[in-house]
This record gives sequence, C-alpha cells and structure tokens, in this order.
Amino acid sequence: MERNTLARQIINTCLEMTILGLNQGTAGNVSVRYQEGMLITPSGIPYEKLTESHIVYVDAEGNHDKTQLPSSEWRFHLAAYHTRSDTHAVVHNHAIHCAAVSILNRPIPAIHYMVAAAGGNSIPCAPYATFGTSELSEHVAVALKHRKATLLQHHGLIACGENLEKALWLAHEVEVLAQLYLCTLAITDPVPVLDDEEMAVVLEKFKTYGLQCGPAQP
Repeated sequence: MERNTLARQIINTCLEMTILGLNQGTAGNVSVRYQEGMLITPSGIPYEKLTESHIVYVDAEGNHDKTQLPSSEWRFHLAAYHTRSDTHAVVHNHAIHCAAVSILNRPIPAIHYMVAAAGGNSIPCAPYATFGTSELSEHVAVALKHRKATLLQHHGLIACGENLEKALWLAHEVEVLAQLYLCTLAITDPVPVLDDEEMAVVLEKFKTYGLQCGPAQP
C-alpha cells in the first residue's frame, strides 16, 4: 500500500482511539509495518494536528530521518514486529482501566471468554522499565511471544493486529476487559475465572471469530 495512504490510516486510527476514550493527549502511539521497517506516529504532536508528512519511517534497525523524531516508544513497536510475523499494526495507549490494572501488576485472567481475543487464557502484564528503553522493548518481546496484547506495568497497553482496524478493535476489547476485572475485584479477590479446558474450546473458535475486515497490511 502507498505510504501516504498508510500514513492517513495511522492518523485516522489515532483520532478514533481518542473518540473511543482510549487515550489522552499525545500519550499513545500507532504504527504499521512498511517495507523493511515501519511507519509510526511522531513524538509530541497532537493527533488532530498530524498530517501524512509527520508520520515517520523507521527501518528494521531503528534508523530514521534525523529531521523527524519518531515516537519515544518506537523500540517496542519494532520489537512487536520482530516477535510476531503475523503483526502488521501496533496500537499503544494509556487507557484508564488498562493502566489501573497494570499499576496492580496483574495479568487479566480468564474472567470472560473475550480474553481469548488476545490469543491465550490471560492477558499478561510485562514488567516495568522506563519508557522508550531497550529494556522495555525486551519485556514487550517476551510478553507478545504468545499473545497479541499485553499490559505494561505502571504504563498502559499494547495491542497487535493484522491491520490497524484489528489492532484498534483488540485494544478496545482489552480496555473493556480491564474495566470488568476492576469491577469484579471490588467485590471479590481472586475473581472466578473460566477453566483452561473451556478456554481451549474458545481459543479454537476464535480462529474464525472476531472482527472480520480487509486483508493484512503489505
């Protein structure tokens, strides 16, 4: 797909993320796999002011045009693409309920069958490291090895997808699950969960379930 088209899709995804209440200000970032690297949102520019020319190309080694500054989190976006060959889009945000669960340093267990949307019977919480660091990207690589989404301790959420639409859909689903988890934690802890046998059934069904949309990004 042509670069400007993908850049516009990234901007639209950022704006939709705000509409859905998943992010605040310039906190989150969005990328798509492109050529040998990725296109990613820049650092410090409000979403409503973004134009296609602001979207930064970062190659597989982390190199970019020095006149453009990519998001400070570009390292864990690259880590996601290196870890998951099925990922062509990555959405990161500081959604309130996901961030709250991450502060508790807890995974989201199988409280609802929609947990399977992330690819397993839980949604992990990657250990804390300073934002933008190689250490954090290493934690993300481990967490995403067997999942399409992970919380980041004291930070927020990362969600991956075959394209931007699916990545944003998953980010929204995980935020709803985080809200459900916090609501139930207010009543009881530990929260009742679906057993592994049932989650295995659901995971099999999820091979043909979930958001159905266009083909993966090139």
